Amino acid sequence: MASSSGDVLPTFEQADGQGSKLVRKAKESPFVPVGIAGCLAVVGYGIYKLRNRGDTKMSVHLIHMRVGAQGFVVGAMTCGVLYSMYREYLAKPKE
Repeated sequence: MASSSGDVLPTFEQADGQGSKLVRKAKESPFVPVGIAGCLAVVGYGIYKLRNRGDTKMSVHLIHMRVGAQGFVVGAMTCGVLYSMYREYLAKPKE
C-alpha cells in the first residue's frame, strides 16, 4: 500500500554499458589506459624477445620483463596522480 514515490527499497537505474563506462573512466583518469597499454606493450616485447634472448636464463628474462611492466604501470600511476593534483589544486577553474 505504499505509494510509488515513497518506496522503502531503492531503485537502480539502468546500468551503463561496458564501453561507456570505460570511456567515462578514461576521461576521468587518462593515465590508466596509458598504463594498461604500456604494460601490454612490455609483455608483447617480452614475448617477441623470448626467442632471441641469447644466453640469458629464462628466469632472468621473465624477471626483467616483470620489472619493466611494473615500472611502466607505476610510472603511469604516478603521472596520473600528479596530473589530478595539478588539475585539482593549480588549474582549478575560478568560481
